[in-house]
Amino acid sequence: MAVRWAAALALSMFSPLSAADTASSGTLDAIGEFSSRYVASRRVQIWLPTQCAQAAQQRRESGKCAVLYMHDGQMLFDAAVTWNNQEWGIDEVAARFIDAGEVKPFIVVGIDNGGPLRHAEYFPQKPFASLPRDQQARLRQYRRDDGRLLFGGSEVLSDNYLKFLVLEVKPYIDKHQWVRTGPEDTFIMGSSMGGLISMYAVSEYPDVFGGAACLSTHWPGGFDLEDAAVPNAFFSYMRRHLPAPATHKLYFDHGTETLDAWYPPLQAQAKKVIQAVGYTPANFILREFPGAAHQESDWQARLHIPLQFLLGAK
Repeated sequence: MAVRWAAALALSMFSPLSAADTASSGTLDAIGEFSSRYVASRRVQIWLPTQCAQAAQQRRESGKCAVLYMHDGQMLFDAAVTWNNQEWGIDEVAARFIDAGEVKPFIVVGIDNGGPLRHAEYFPQKPFASLPRDQQARLRQYRRDDGRLLFGGSEVLSDNYLKFLVLEVKPYIDKHQWVRTGPEDTFIMGSSMGGLISMYAVSEYPDVFGGAACLSTHWPGGFDLEDAAVPNAFFSYMRRHLPAPATHKLYFDHGTETLDAWYPPLQAQAKKVIQAVGYTPANFILREFPGAAHQESDWQARLHIPLQFLLGAK
């Protein structure tokens, strides 16, 4: 019996706006339609704190900034234009901790999700391909509470989505922004399905991303809690493909309310896999936030923790 929850629909909502959202601090620009050979074109927003903007103007080599790539770009900067009037507030949080010297200066690249294809783009493809064919067929045919297909009628597209990030967006950012380009200064972050694709990104492209922050990771993959095959496929993939702990950092967390109430036992299994691969508290953090729900306001409240972990000033 499938366990469904209307709150799970929320993260598939998106804003059609193509102009830049309004940032509370720093500079926010947008490429309204970033074209791609791999996925549908979409908006990409680029946020610069004051320190990075000034360094770029002066062309100071020592002032080059790190880069944080974030999924679900519609939800990052401006609650006035989001479907639920919530935002990550990444600009406010990042500016506050950069100004305090607690994290090194970094820019944020926010990539809009694909709307109806969000699940198809964020569902890790190699774990999906490892599932039995009948299981794959069930996921393709699964319908949400409002009747929409889980994958929007598409095949799984996450390999192409990562090619879009790595082969198109990142080279553009490296060329047009005053940034450091190595994995030690390049990180990726997302929540829910965005947590899954962040884990997948750092595993598939360990030479590109030096760490991933995965908030409220949606380990079920779909919305059937009785189906253990999907999370087990993720864990099996992680055993074989997680990047080297000596050179990478992983952050995971979850709350305990709404959709996050599903995650503690699955995250505990993921923890065992991560530790078995060799990760220690030096390069792996797992946090639980009692009372926190599956929503942007709760992610904003703890956003500083993964930022300090991944981008802490040395």
